[in-house]
Amino acid sequence: MKLLLDMNVPLKYSTLLASKGIDSIRWSDVGSPNAKDVEIMSYARDNDLIVLTYDLDFSAILSSTHDLKPSIIQIRVSSFHAEKAVSLIATALVQNKDDIVKGAIISVDLHKARLRLLPL
Repeated sequence: MKLLLDMNVPLKYSTLLASKGIDSIRWSDVGSPNAKDVEIMSYARDNDLIVLTYDLDFSAILSSTHDLKPSIIQIRVSSFHAEKAVSLIATALVQNKDDIVKGAIISVDLHKARLRLLPL
């Protein structure tokens, strides 16, 4: 599984994810920084990537379209707690691999990761 980091995800997440053995790529490395969320989602879906974001719009789009992909990980903690968030993300990716492959939204706060299966 490979993550696509939305523009709003701080650069330090790339390094922290790599330290946990999680492969990631930043959206700005493959697309326009001003791209609309639907373009980012389309790219992620076409390339079998999981979107990592602080943005709630991705879930709203999935809710309105009833799509199964891409899976989304929403970060719900301050970037000051990036290490804790990445630890929870790494655990959630391992524990929920089968569901994430099928399509899911994972919401990560300071204490836990919650999973919702797609479609919404």
